Amino acid sequence: MTKSIIKLSFIFLVLACTGIFNGCDKAKLDLLPHGPTEQSYFSSESEFNKGVLGIYSKLTDFFWFNGGPGNTTVTVFLLPGDDITTNQGGEEFEIFSMQPSSGRLGYLYSRHYQMINRANLLIQKIDEEQGKVYTTAGLKNAHKGEALFLRGYAYYNLWNLFGTSPLVIERQSGTDQFLPPGTTGTQLLDQAIKDLSEAATLLPATWDAANRGRVTASSANGMLGKSLVFRASAAKTQADYTAALTAFNKITGASLIPNFSENFSYLTENNAESLFEFQSGQAFGGDNVWLDNDFDNAIGSLSFYWGFYSNNGTGQQGQSRFFATTKLLNAYNAADPRRDSTLNPANRTIRKYVTVDKLNQAGVSSINNYRILRFADVLLLKAEATIQSGGSVVEAIGFINQVRARARGAVAEPANFSLAETNRQTIMQWIMDERLRELAGEGQRWFDLRRWQMQGIISLNNAFFSSNLSTVSFQLPRHLNFPIPSSETDVNPNVPQNTGY
Repeated sequence: MTKSIIKLSFIFLVLACTGIFNGCDKAKLDLLPHGPTEQSYFSSESEFNKGVLGIYSKLTDFFWFNGGPGNTTVTVFLLPGDDITTNQGGEEFEIFSMQPSSGRLGYLYSRHYQMINRANLLIQKIDEEQGKVYTTAGLKNAHKGEALFLRGYAYYNLWNLFGTSPLVIERQSGTDQFLPPGTTGTQLLDQAIKDLSEAATLLPATWDAANRGRVTASSANGMLGKSLVFRASAAKTQADYTAALTAFNKITGASLIPNFSENFSYLTENNAESLFEFQSGQAFGGDNVWLDNDFDNAIGSLSFYWGFYSNNGTGQQGQSRFFATTKLLNAYNAADPRRDSTLNPANRTIRKYVTVDKLNQAGVSSINNYRILRFADVLLLKAEATIQSGGSVVEAIGFINQVRARARGAVAEPANFSLAETNRQTIMQWIMDERLRELAGEGQRWFDLRRWQMQGIISLNNAFFSSNLSTVSFQLPRHLNFPIPSSETDVNPNVPQNTGY
């Protein structure tokens, strides 16, 4: 880890008012603490709960606050795909010019490991003597399940972004642990699968209304199944497809909501289709009463920055403007209601999330929750797992048609695919195209393209991305993994740089 990450493992000052962990810098290590310390904290269920919420709070860094409007790290998830482009040349994540010195990569990398370190500490404390303070039935398991889920989600992201970054699953408590080695193959994804598998056995089926939006057993089974499909694609392991179907079939209480566009409205958050979403909101005391930010309450934010999708003509605060690619526009039948819910066909501006939106107190970013995992995503993954595992083609087509039927509502398009089709390659192409139409602009596309390239069922090249820019320079295998940030490799000789950087 970088030095700034390692410091977190020496000591955590836990702020009683927020339950957020803060790393100490060297200049302050010898000072007497003015509040509770790690040794005196975790003495009640309430304090453990605040510790869990401290893990959730790192999601804020992924999607807005510490990244800032001109440096929003969510662009790392959006721009490498073939669904989104920009109005400004030289955007490193669109033209694949990213380097180890990229500030956004370094920031996103370190924040994932901060989340992991918080989860590691919480899991350790629950398993140690402090965990005996629990008296509420099921709460200890729920808290551990949340920590495992969020750590698993972090490793899922790290594998999809970097591929080979270190694996840390224990609290770093000695100098011999401060320079962990890089990983190879699917080791990061293997850990995500292990964490999510255990989380699924510990998490509750539901939470009460006051805690709505916290992850559940169905959230874990959804992310577990997705991770298994990804590993099956990368490692060509058919057994993982079968295991994914088992996980997906354990999801309870989830369904497609009737109106596609309501998945992106602040009025219909945490609905039956949503399995995991970032609980965007005002600063502490606003609309997310169970989750605090990771900063001063007066100015901190839990919001999501959608300025790059802004429909007022320019991105806010200097952020480049994002558009749908021509490829995405052409992927829709003009009568498919998803087209006009996703983008404006006249100018390709994005409508998802920003059409039925609500800005935060500062008026800069959104308190509309970002949906990280939807049941529509799960249905299309079930179709893929069924096809790839040799299952029923009729069943697989049925999963796709559920998504298409919801999309069309009372109109004629998109029509159902024929159940008479038997060619698995044709059906797989239907699935890939449907994932583009259904999940466009949601930060899913690059991860899909990457794994399908690894599987050998697509061939990525410059033309594939349908960008407005002529400077795209996609190279294989180099760009399947983004560079390990120099902030890591400069201090940790055990982490090799990814190929080509």
